[in-house]
Amino acid sequence: MQQIYEVSQINDYLKCRFEEDEFLSQLLIRGEISNYKLYPSGHHYFSLKDAGGAMRCVMFKGNAFRLKFRPENGMKVIADGRISVFPRDGAYQLYCTDLTPDGVGDLHVAFEQLKARLQAEGLFSQSRKKPLPRFAHTIAIITSSAGAALRDMLRILRKRYPLSKIKLLAVRVQGAEAPAEIAAAIRYANLFQVADLIITGRGGGSIEDLWAFNDEKVAYAIANSQIPVISAVGHEPDVTISDFVADLRAATPSNAAELAVPDQMELRQHLSAQQSMLYTLMQKRLKQERQKIVTLSQSRCLKSPLNYFADRRMQLDYTHRRLSAVSENYLGRKREAFVRLTAKLDAMSPLKVLSRGYSMTRNAEGKVIKSIGDVAVGDELIVTLTDGKMRTEVLEVSQ
Repeated sequence: MQQIYEVSQINDYLKCRFEEDEFLSQLLIRGEISNYKLYPSGHHYFSLKDAGGAMRCVMFKGNAFRLKFRPENGMKVIADGRISVFPRDGAYQLYCTDLTPDGVGDLHVAFEQLKARLQAEGLFSQSRKKPLPRFAHTIAIITSSAGAALRDMLRILRKRYPLSKIKLLAVRVQGAEAPAEIAAAIRYANLFQVADLIITGRGGGSIEDLWAFNDEKVAYAIANSQIPVISAVGHEPDVTISDFVADLRAATPSNAAELAVPDQMELRQHLSAQQSMLYTLMQKRLKQERQKIVTLSQSRCLKSPLNYFADRRMQLDYTHRRLSAVSENYLGRKREAFVRLTAKLDAMSPLKVLSRGYSMTRNAEGKVIKSIGDVAVGDELIVTLTDGKMRTEVLEVSQ
């Protein structure tokens, strides 16, 4: 008898067969977005279609979060993902992990690959970023001499801080030769130290127009620059590799000029405030010093100098008496200590012992004899008494 299966069993079987197929595990599919919906969960649901058919797709929130653009119906894209079966509906669909707008997909892939490699090398690290000079003396602008971006920067720099000198290093900012020229200009500025700040960039355009600033030669030139570099490429949404590597990213070339120098009006206001504060402090100090002069002029020593010297003389006499009393007290204590020590020494004197009938015996070398073991029969000894010395000879030794 033929076995009977549940619908879910067949769906699960098909899901396993789809997922075992290596061809379906990683696909790039070109198509047009339709039926696009973004659910509150953050998941994206849509279809990809072409002239001959359509395919259901889903992009989960984690993958959709990395998108740099908002998908829209009618947008032609290249989808990256795997095909599997959703068992509940029994329908296959593309589980999309990435979307690339069709037409710039190759550039996008190249951008992401270079970005990942340079980031792994540490070129984007904050520890590499150099601080900008607060008051740039000379600014080197590396851009096209014919672009509107240059005119905007010059206008803003002259208005904000006319003390800065501007040096233009004209380069091409679009086309195959542009990356090499930009990188060479940055190296030239460093080699000859032509400025203490560099601004490099251009006005807005398509991703192809801005591509010179996504070149690794330019990225390495900026990273190796000893002079701080501001990257000013395109408009606010535009992001290039140069922006990541540079010491500071400006949203636009005009914004770069604003970031490069202080505003002279703000500086004037600051200096004016400092001048006012300094004037106030000086007035306060002068008032204090005048008060000191008034106080001193009314002091007793200036009004009656002789009384002042009389007071000092009395104080000197008082100090002299105190020093004399302290000296006498100190010398008295030292005398008493001297007498006590003299009495102790006198009590321990050998002469005192001899006066009581004792004697001190030494051999010919002067060594004091303390035991019969120190002498032998026939030794010559010197005996010291209280009133003199006598020389004797040992006739017998006994215990």
